[in-house]
Amino acid sequence: MKRRLKANDDQASFALSPTALPASVLPASVLPASVLPDEKLLEIHRRLCLIFGCPIAYFRALDPLSELVSSLLSHRTRNAASGAAFRALRARWGEDWAAVRDADPAEVETVITGVTWPEQKAPRIQAILRRITELRGELSLDFLAGMTVPEARAWLQALPGVGPKTSAAVMSFSSLRRPALPVDSHHHRVAVRTGLIPSSVAVGPSHTILEARLPPEWTAQQIYDHHEVMMLHGQRVCFYRNPACERCVLLELCPEGQKRMVGGASAEGA
Repeated sequence: MKRRLKANDDQASFALSPTALPASVLPASVLPASVLPDEKLLEIHRRLCLIFGCPIAYFRALDPLSELVSSLLSHRTRNAASGAAFRALRARWGEDWAAVRDADPAEVETVITGVTWPEQKAPRIQAILRRITELRGELSLDFLAGMTVPEARAWLQALPGVGPKTSAAVMSFSSLRRPALPVDSHHHRVAVRTGLIPSSVAVGPSHTILEARLPPEWTAQQIYDHHEVMMLHGQRVCFYRNPACERCVLLELCPEGQKRMVGGASAEGA
């Protein structure tokens, strides 16, 4: 199974030079400036899949409730820290989420102390577990498999503190393997710089826009691939500061990258 790249992976470990790319990655002609965002998205997807290798193996297959807890822990937290916190919960209470729900909030906070804002996440996770129990009479999200994706995501987003990224992650990353597009900060940054969405669109609202531009016939695997390649490109080339535009396979499609390469001012700064 391919390793899922962590947000804190060494940026220097990915030294991709455009001269070393397969010829098929760099087309002879550039897409016209008037190209529709949907067409640009497909071309971006094609180029990045050639680099990162699609289909990409799913990095885990947690049940949907466990994936929900894991996703809540990961908010504004590096993957290594959120993964360690999830494993710490499992080490303390096993797979018994009812025990986590009923535990002393201070103890839960101590167990997940490595994540960002553990003092907020511990009571929030417990509140969500209590709410699921109230609504369903049991602690399980397996019933989501019988819903349409929009229905399931709406149900999840009615829970306190669950937004579009978390609902999409539960549907896509968990054992449900349903077609939903999570958008993390790396994915969002690449989408903004390449002009798929305006810079004024925040991560949350970007889910609806970007998902609507995906081909309706795409499978859950293809949508997962799209999220992964956009995220990986953001982690390994399109850095928040000092993106490596000189070795970016998307340069011809990226207004921000072209501006940077000619020394123009960027709205995002250096």
